[in-house]
Amino acid sequence: MSKTICIYAGSNLGNDPEYAAGALKLGDAIARKGWGLIYGGSSIGLMGIIADRVLEKGGEVTGVMPKGLVLGEMAHTHLTRLLEVDSMHARKDKMNELSDGFIALPGGIGTFDELFEILCWAQIGIHHKPIGLLNAAGYFDSLLTLIQHSIDHEFANQSNLDLLCVSDNPDELLDKMAAYIPPDLGNKWRQLAKGKTGH
Repeated sequence: MSKTICIYAGSNLGNDPEYAAGALKLGDAIARKGWGLIYGGSSIGLMGIIADRVLEKGGEVTGVMPKGLVLGEMAHTHLTRLLEVDSMHARKDKMNELSDGFIALPGGIGTFDELFEILCWAQIGIHHKPIGLLNAAGYFDSLLTLIQHSIDHEFANQSNLDLLCVSDNPDELLDKMAAYIPPDLGNKWRQLAKGKTGH
């Protein structure tokens, strides 16, 4: 794996100090490895915390933000680069293009949207990059249970969980991602695997 990590994270801080602490530790770990940070360009929430930390430690940080948001107060003004794009879809495409791996920190609907899109892209073979969850204070336990629920009800394969590297320890998470080998996902479509057609 090479040296740019895309971060998906909340634009709020959440109600547990472990979330911000995890963002700081991950920023330290990314900077220690000399990896660059790609993220949504905000100056607030967990997004702002990790960007500030990587910059503070001498790392490079690239923000990608739709033009309408840049005009507001959320845009970080001290990044290595701030790229303006036309839309939220263009933002996600650009972040994928620039990144060699992805990590979700605690966040809300926007974070889940970004995480599940990049996970879906891995599932159908659009990319083969590692995807990590920084599971600070067990934040993603329920999400992992939801994915397992979809597997138990045969809407996904068990191998889909192998697309995710999960840890509450940033150094361990980055090590898992550096060693990531894309899993053999098998046949996504159970009916086709059984020689049946749907209606």
